[in-house]
Amino acid sequence: MKQVMVIGGGLAGCEAAWALANSGIPVLLKEMKPQRYSPAHKNPGLGELVCSNSLKATRLISAAGLLKEEMRLMGSLVLACAGETAVSAGGALAVDREKFSALMTEKIMAHPLITVEREEVTELPAEDPVIVATGPLTSQALSDAIGKLCGERYLSFYDASAPIVTYESLDHEKTFFATRYERGDADYINCPFTQEEYERFYEALITAKTVELKPFEWEYFKVYEGCMPIEVMAKRGKDTIRFGPMRPVGIKDPRTGKRPWANLQLRRENNEGTLYNIVGFQTNLLFPEQKRVFSMIPGLEHAEFARYGVMHRNTFLDSPRLLDGTFRLKERPGLRFAGQITGVEGYIESAVSGIVAGRSLAVELRGGQAPVPPAETMTGALCRYISNPGVVDFQPMGSNMGILPALPEHIRSKEQRYQALAQRALEQMKEYCEQTAL
Repeated sequence: MKQVMVIGGGLAGCEAAWALANSGIPVLLKEMKPQRYSPAHKNPGLGELVCSNSLKATRLISAAGLLKEEMRLMGSLVLACAGETAVSAGGALAVDREKFSALMTEKIMAHPLITVEREEVTELPAEDPVIVATGPLTSQALSDAIGKLCGERYLSFYDASAPIVTYESLDHEKTFFATRYERGDADYINCPFTQEEYERFYEALITAKTVELKPFEWEYFKVYEGCMPIEVMAKRGKDTIRFGPMRPVGIKDPRTGKRPWANLQLRRENNEGTLYNIVGFQTNLLFPEQKRVFSMIPGLEHAEFARYGVMHRNTFLDSPRLLDGTFRLKERPGLRFAGQITGVEGYIESAVSGIVAGRSLAVELRGGQAPVPPAETMTGALCRYISNPGVVDFQPMGSNMGILPALPEHIRSKEQRYQALAQRALEQMKEYCEQTAL
């Protein structure tokens, strides 16, 4: 069997290598540490966790909990190692980072079909099959090589994203569809503010707690006005955002027949209209602060956040234009990508993309045709999100219930609805696992 090269020893690369090797396929895993470290990495081990030691919620009726259960069905190495190195974290799965990385390294190094080479890859190999899983801090040399292959306009280096909320969680009594000056279709959801509502919101925004950017990230954002956090813009003056992202010009509130004091718009995020992003609200607020402050927006009092806003260094592809649902490069099917470079956001999301890339490639190397995981699974929903050419202004996405197809019947109770979604997903995932058995 032909050897597969996997570039990158993070969560996605390790999962891809593990899936391939467990299918009887030899793997050459390339990792640049300790020869070279990114600005955020410190540990020479494989599977290093950089930002947090938490792999998020464990409850099956949460998006993260469902995704983890799907990963277990697919034989996830990450979850096996996490289970052995877990620390107390309430309803979340958290690990001792050092022990976790050490165990990941031990498992990979001990596999008879995986060879690990510690050296930086600066060019894409000419010979396939290859899986590139180099993460959000891909080295400049390899980024340049990817840019040459895919096109520079299809490769981003900074993730400056506004929060995304689910449509069904909005209070539609307080919002309305309209475009400025009634031009074109009424595709935007508008959230009108009175002066009093705006002033309360403004004070909360400028006093909210933020994430501290690393020096190599802030050097970029401080000079690029288009990526300015909404809270930084607001601190320039009380009316700055009211004449910027929250400008009310060209908008008439149908309830009053007048222009609101300020107006915030939500733009459709997917073809189904289940997700909407808050236009112009790139933010560096802490996640709990985003929930608190942005819930003060009229109509968003009970909003479910499918994704919080983020601002950080993050190399990622314009995947809907480049990749298919099994993470293959459309123009070069022997080359796959995995991990956060594909536009999935988060530890477990990165890991599951590696599993899918590895399992899919294994099926193909055995002469089969790899299916995309079912849309009803959290795994499949993420695969379809990153490969859907209908996604406008592509930004990375983590697991959330909003990307799953709706149930045929409406279930009013959120907990019961999520339980039904999870049950459906796991039934579909079991069938996928049988189709792609290692």
